[in-house]
Amino acid sequence: MTTTAWWVGTYPAAGAGTATGQGEGIWRVDLDPVTGGLCAARLVARTPAPTFLATHPSGRVLYAVAEADPGTVTAFAVTPDGLDPIATVGAGGEWPCHVLLAPDARTLYTSCYGSGTVGVLPLDPDGRFAGPVLAAGGAVQSLGHSGSGPRADRQEGPHAHFAATAPGGAHLLVCDLGTDDVRRLRRGGDGLLTDDGVAAHLPPGTGPRHLAVGGDGAGGHLLHVVGELDGAVHVLRWDPTTATAEPVRTVALTRTPLTAESAPYADGTPLPSHVVLDGDRLVVAVRGPDVLVVLACDPATGLPGDAREVTSGGAWPRHLAVHGDLALVADQVGGRVAVVPLAPSHAVGDGGRVLGTADVPAAACVVPVVG
Repeated sequence: MTTTAWWVGTYPAAGAGTATGQGEGIWRVDLDPVTGGLCAARLVARTPAPTFLATHPSGRVLYAVAEADPGTVTAFAVTPDGLDPIATVGAGGEWPCHVLLAPDARTLYTSCYGSGTVGVLPLDPDGRFAGPVLAAGGAVQSLGHSGSGPRADRQEGPHAHFAATAPGGAHLLVCDLGTDDVRRLRRGGDGLLTDDGVAAHLPPGTGPRHLAVGGDGAGGHLLHVVGELDGAVHVLRWDPTTATAEPVRTVALTRTPLTAESAPYADGTPLPSHVVLDGDRLVVAVRGPDVLVVLACDPATGLPGDAREVTSGGAWPRHLAVHGDLALVADQVGGRVAVVPLAPSHAVGDGGRVLGTADVPAAACVVPVVG
């Protein structure tokens, strides 16, 4: 049987924002892509709050944030037996919740929710932290932002949640949940950043969390931005001349009721988390109802249209990865990784089907093992 391997990051057992050092760490699981079964789940590194991971394209280095105050990033050497820490450095802010590897694999970018900052950590060609990072003990740049939103409990200030490379590669786009902005940071040839303003202002109370970049079928690009606070996907068209994005469609994600297990953690509304654009379908994880919303994208326009829902396989789907017609879902409150089918044939009368599960405490992130 041929399997594929996956890294899984986790929260502390008591959940987001609680004390670290409660046994959390990085896990590894194996997927049978034919049956959807998961096996051999094992803890390969004990490390505090590794809630988001990224893999070097060589497959020899794995990066993990520690979502804490102050935040850190650890580079691990991938070995036949697991992971060996290489170095731990400052992330450039508080409560880092996302890490992005630049397309040329020479820079790491961290999104720090607590401080609203973006950290910049140059890398050597082998994926290790570059000398200036080690000399500084952390990020060589930390770029902040100002502003707020109408939700006093969530938008009292900036909250950088996610970063993606803009179409064309000249900018970094940062979802700021606290200010309802998609920030625009210009990338230099050395990977360093310059604050270049705002690419898009979203409606007040949107709470932009994550985004996916795709084509519109006519040579342009679209940004699919998930609003955590308004429960919608906002589709924006990218203008490469001005490096801005204008709204073209907003899609409400779900009216499915909250599950009993997730209800104590939700505020009474669906809370979208991660989004993946996979060919002509957009897949969004929604906490509370605990579903994956699969939206068909028009091949001619790239715009999402008809939606169907499948189970997330557990409670509080924080992150997901797509492998063929399978989704691997990190169900944080459910404490497991679940595999659910995405093919349309499974949507009719089979929306609750789960092909495989692996127990992973407070699962937060799933990324493929490279190599």
